Amino acid sequence: MKISTTIGFNGNAESFVRRAQDLESAGVDRLIMAEIYGYDIVAPLSFLAANTERVELMTGIANVFSRTPALLAQTAMTIDALSGGRFVLGLGTSGAQVIEGWHGVPFSKPLGRTRDTVEICRKVWSGDRVTHEGRAVNLPLPEEEGTGLGKPLKLMDKPLRTDIPIVVASIGPKNVELTAEMADGWQPIHFVPDRFDRVWGDALAAGRAKRSADLGELEIIAGGPVALGAKEDPFVQEALNGQRGLISFYVGGMGAKNKNYYNDLFKRYGWVDEAEEIQDLFLSGKRGEAVAAVPQEYLDESTLCGDEGFVRERLDVFRSVGVTHLTITPYGEEPLKVIEKVKAWAE
Repeated sequence: MKISTTIGFNGNAESFVRRAQDLESAGVDRLIMAEIYGYDIVAPLSFLAANTERVELMTGIANVFSRTPALLAQTAMTIDALSGGRFVLGLGTSGAQVIEGWHGVPFSKPLGRTRDTVEICRKVWSGDRVTHEGRAVNLPLPEEEGTGLGKPLKLMDKPLRTDIPIVVASIGPKNVELTAEMADGWQPIHFVPDRFDRVWGDALAAGRAKRSADLGELEIIAGGPVALGAKEDPFVQEALNGQRGLISFYVGGMGAKNKNYYNDLFKRYGWVDEAEEIQDLFLSGKRGEAVAAVPQEYLDESTLCGDEGFVRERLDVFRSVGVTHLTITPYGEEPLKVIEKVKAWAE
């Protein structure tokens, strides 16, 4: 397994670059940068392209609504060229709250939009004139939807690579099936490897049955926090408490009462009553009680927190279900050394 980790930009360019370079030196293979409604991810990743040497750079995720498919393709080929072929285009739908509340565009046909985006990106990079009749996007825009002046265009520049890897973040069965069919990689969230087949098996199998052999094997990018020590050690407790807070926020508050994809996922894992309780507590303002309601079983199966023997055993579980890139968040007095240890164990 290769090692990935997330990196954020807080507005300080010097510390941002130093952090990226330290992670690269520690052996991280891929840096993943998220975007919601703070700093954008294009400029910082371009900045890192010029200030790192080996590590891959990935958007995790760029949503498929706020930028057109052609612009996403242009952005990907630009960062790929700046980094010398180290860019990975991570895509996802985000959610209606962000897409409609922040970007002001309809959250419509998310599956169709994802499929169209992947197909159009690859058409753009091919250098051919781009035409597309899709479920959500048509190129050129049909006359009845615009001026009628649009015409098929082709890329003005030659990309460094025509096969830039595309990773799709997905959790719903249909979206996971689409990912397994079309993408180079899959990035799930709140990953529980012990319940992999129960939740993901059928969708992945259906998608792989339609997958082109030219794409190769599907990458799986998943993981969790890492803290080495006894369960009662402060850094282990910090990591576990952070995971409790994260899952209570997603399961309890991301979306409406009857429309929360992460709550649905938690139920599909088997924690049905727990998902209902966390959501009820969170939405009624009892945030602390919602955090406390996160089951210990989830923490044991989704994190890499404990003594070295336990963590190495958990690494084997992630590896056994096909995880190719272990995404970790290290905790401890020397987090870079934690990364170095996990890197050695994962190889």
